[in-house]
Amino acid sequence: MNWHARYQQQARWTENTRDYLFKRAGLNAAKRVLEVGCGTGALWEHFSLPAGASAHGLDLSLDSVAQARHNASDLSAVNGLGEFLPYPDGCFNLVFCHYLLLWAQKPEQILREMARVTRPGGAVLALAEPDHAARIDHPAGLQTLGRWQVEALAAQGVNPYMGRQLAGAFADAGIRLVENGVIGGGWSAPTVDETDMEWAVLEDDLAGRVQARDIQKMKMLDRQARLSGERVLFVPTFYAWGRV
Repeated sequence: MNWHARYQQQARWTENTRDYLFKRAGLNAAKRVLEVGCGTGALWEHFSLPAGASAHGLDLSLDSVAQARHNASDLSAVNGLGEFLPYPDGCFNLVFCHYLLLWAQKPEQILREMARVTRPGGAVLALAEPDHAARIDHPAGLQTLGRWQVEALAAQGVNPYMGRQLAGAFADAGIRLVENGVIGGGWSAPTVDETDMEWAVLEDDLAGRVQARDIQKMKMLDRQARLSGERVLFVPTFYAWGRV
């Protein structure tokens, strides 16, 4: 699985919402910005900070940090835990994460750390947290596929309810919530490459849990539904941001 390509795909999904939220949160005036869970640096490849501002990223994976340094040369990326950020109090103007908290056993602890390293009056943003438990699959024959993936993700430690719990996690972390909502559900038909990537992720998630022949049956149903134009796949994805 090419995870950098996957992260780039996720970045495309949230581009319009990110632009809106960064503008609302005051990115244009920020001097120091941190992404917690920066992965391979996909968000930073086409990300412009104000003149003189510094970009920082942190990720649990050493390999991802190495890739982030290569993919985004202006990003100061380090290895570390979101639950214990290696930065002093109040050293960033804006701190954000993207598809991160659903993987955390204690998301409120990560949010507390994000708030701790943010200057008073600064912004903390969670740009995209899916609610896999509310996934919609159509036609009806593909609902089993959605259930399989939710179960597989839960077995990996993913919280399938993170999206709907996001506002509460901000409150638990002591962050003054300014806005939360769901990323818009309008989308264009996926390209062949995007569909292939979705299936690569699905097959990786379901390996060892579902018989290969059953996966291929669902893959064929998915293909037929896409060709007929009736395929719907929607995972409500929440955002939230607040002030410290």
